[in-house]
Amino acid sequence: MHPFSEISLLIAFSAGVALLMRALKQPLIIGHILTGIIVGPSLLGFVQSPETVGLLGEFGIALLLFVVGLGLNPKVVREVGKVAVFTGVGQILFTVLFATLLTRALGYSTIESLYLSVAMAFSSTIIILKLLSDKKEQNKLYGKISIGFLLVQDVVATFALVIASASGRGDLSVGGILELCLIGLWLGAAIWSVMHVILRPMTAFLSRSQEMLFLFTIAWALGISTAFYEIGFSLEVGALVAGVTLASFSYAQEVASRLKPLRDFFLIVFFIALGSRFELANFAEFLPIAFILSALVLIGNPIIVMTIMGFLGYTKRTAFKAGLAVAQISEFSLIFLLVGQSNNQISDDVVLTGTLVALITIAASSYMIIYADKLYTRLEPLLSIFERKKLKEKAETQREYQAVLIGYKRGGHEFVKVLRNITKRFLVIDYDPDVIEDLDRKHIPYIYGDATDPELLEEIDLSKIKLIVSNVTDYSTNVFVLQHLAHTNPSAVVICHADNAHEAAEFYGLGASYVMLPNYIGSEKISSFIKKSGFSKSEFKRYREKHLTYLRDHYIDSAEA
Repeated sequence: MHPFSEISLLIAFSAGVALLMRALKQPLIIGHILTGIIVGPSLLGFVQSPETVGLLGEFGIALLLFVVGLGLNPKVVREVGKVAVFTGVGQILFTVLFATLLTRALGYSTIESLYLSVAMAFSSTIIILKLLSDKKEQNKLYGKISIGFLLVQDVVATFALVIASASGRGDLSVGGILELCLIGLWLGAAIWSVMHVILRPMTAFLSRSQEMLFLFTIAWALGISTAFYEIGFSLEVGALVAGVTLASFSYAQEVASRLKPLRDFFLIVFFIALGSRFELANFAEFLPIAFILSALVLIGNPIIVMTIMGFLGYTKRTAFKAGLAVAQISEFSLIFLLVGQSNNQISDDVVLTGTLVALITIAASSYMIIYADKLYTRLEPLLSIFERKKLKEKAETQREYQAVLIGYKRGGHEFVKVLRNITKRFLVIDYDPDVIEDLDRKHIPYIYGDATDPELLEEIDLSKIKLIVSNVTDYSTNVFVLQHLAHTNPSAVVICHADNAHEAAEFYGLGASYVMLPNYIGSEKISSFIKKSGFSKSEFKRYREKHLTYLRDHYIDSAEA
């Protein structure tokens, strides 16, 4: 079968399984992995070009970590850096210790126990990031901590893979590992120099062409990922670094929104490829041991994380939800076991056992993470032992805005002035690079992007906003925003612009609290009204009725006559 036909067939099959999973109200990620198992060598055998499928999946990995990196910045790294390192390294050490004791008790040799224990210590960054993104919780405190220690694990995993490969060739040396570290530092310094010397001066130029910006960011993501991969680090680490380096740029949010559909497509292929690796021949013989080892991963790993985070002063809720992120073993674990097999250090039975543990823990942990809040409610009385009496954790400080301004040029400065005077937290959305530069100079909080992008609006979370002001006069943009808010936040005060009375009447019908017309009221007057009445919906309702009466008497009725 031609690779194109093969990929097309896999996607079509995946769509059918996804429909079934949706009908059964099951996670789609389980459906994608199940698709891979069905079409893999264990059952139908559709995957005839595993290299091609795997390659497309690696693009999904790179784009996922790149988008995550775009949402990070040095402040986030400083915020969760300490807990990420302590938790990531601590969990690896304790899991390896307990897993070694358990596997030795189950009759495995020393080298087999070591390989299985290390494989059980690493969790899947890709799967956790996908689940966090689906829940839109990657920016919450526990989400940021989870991402932090998973990436620490990725770095440790890179060295573990280097050591395993070198031990098979008999050329393991401390010098080789130090050389890898030095090359990584040199590459990081080179990227930092390029970013500050070349990229920052080009920001305005790149932002003027959406096509150019899109092409550049993909090239940057794949280029940095390749550079890190070629020097010996993992693809994940390189992709994340590529995203972090662009996180402080004004167009980061816009790029992330545009990349998400492309990322999701390649990730589907990745999970199909992951499922196709599971060869389940003679699996029944190894199921009892696989369940015992899976119990250690599903229960033991979260307990280790909760203990460490509790010692560091985090609440039991944050520690519990972060702990669920290590309740499975990763795709790296399978690669690590395959390296040991190719080195003739472990048997095929050990690889099969590890494969079953991966399948069991990935499926179970996906449900655990999706229903984390319900699990926490049931287990809360038992989790107090993981929480210190004096907590050091600060309340989650995810930025919540009270007002959003869409567009800044047409009277936006008046609204900014008023909102600052009444000390309301606000955010400006604009698509003009020149305006973005002006906002940046004035230290006005902003996001570069298109207000008609659903991903952007979901990222901002308009469900909690009290006031939305659209300073743009584009008819379709205002209709989209009003329709979006009618579903997500019907209680919000919404002010928008209209070019004529008929548009104003239509906007009122879509739920606008007030519509500004150039020949009736300007932004300066409505700003004064906000200053006087605040965000009171009832006050706007009275003002709205007055305006509608005026429109009917002076414009609509006279036009029809």
